Amino acid sequence: MSTEETSRFVRIRVEILVEVHDDDAVAKAALRRLAEDTEVPDDERAHAEGAVTEDTAEALAYLVDPFDLLGEVPGVELQQASWSTERVDYDPDSPEWDLDDDDVDEDEEADDDERGIG
Repeated sequence: MSTEETSRFVRIRVEILVEVHDDDAVAKAALRRLAEDTEVPDDERAHAEGAVTEDTAEALAYLVDPFDLLGEVPGVELQQASWSTERVDYDPDSPEWDLDDDDVDEDEEADDDERGIG
């Protein structure tokens, strides 16, 4: 394919697993960022403050922002982003946490779909 025939849009899929050692520190950091965010309306601010105080996953969702990750990348403009957080049970020895295997399976399934297999 020539450059003219390829899309300029690139989807980046990232999965991050973090271990939280201090829920209070995460909540405080989210509250500080929220206090500095002048674009949040007062009614949304009150809701967000409650959410980040009560749920560490919500606090992390407020702190981790894809716009921040790509803000300094030259030649790139973020078009759309969505992200979520959830508490999970983690067992590093479990096959379900082997991310490399998941990537291969998804790639193989995509190839099979393109070939009309499955």
